[in-house]
Amino acid sequence: MRFVPRFSADILAQLHEGKGLRIRAGTVPHRFIGIWIVVVNERVFVRSWSVKPDGWYCTFLREPRGTIRVGNHDIAVQPVAIRNKRLWDAIDRAYLDKYNTPGAIKYARDLGSPKSRAATLELRPFVAVRNS
Repeated sequence: MRFVPRFSADILAQLHEGKGLRIRAGTVPHRFIGIWIVVVNERVFVRSWSVKPDGWYCTFLREPRGTIRVGNHDIAVQPVAIRNKRLWDAIDRAYLDKYNTPGAIKYARDLGSPKSRAATLELRPFVAVRNS
C-alpha cells in the first residue's frame, strides 16, 4: 500500500474556510502570491486561470515542489496533476460554491473552463524520502 501524505485536519479547515492561499511554486526564493483554493474530500486543489509560461502552474510542472503559507506556517508541498473527470466536476462545484459573490462568480465559472480544468493540481504536503 502506497503512503499518500495528507494535511492535518486543522490545516484543511483553515484552507477550506479561507478565501485565498499564499503560494510559492518551485524552490527558488521569491514572493508568495495569492490564488484561489478548494478542498474536496479532504484533498486540496488549485487551478490556474491564465496558465502563463512563467506563472506558478508552469513553474510547478518544471519543478514539482513549492510552499504554501497557512497562518504563520510555511508548509512544503508537492503538486500532483489531476485528470479525473468526476473529480474535475466536483472541483468545479467547489469553486462555484466557495466563490459565489457577485464579484467572484465570473472568475469561479472561468475556472471551470477546459483550459483551467486541464491545469488542476492537487497539493500534498511534501515528504522527503530517506534512504536507509
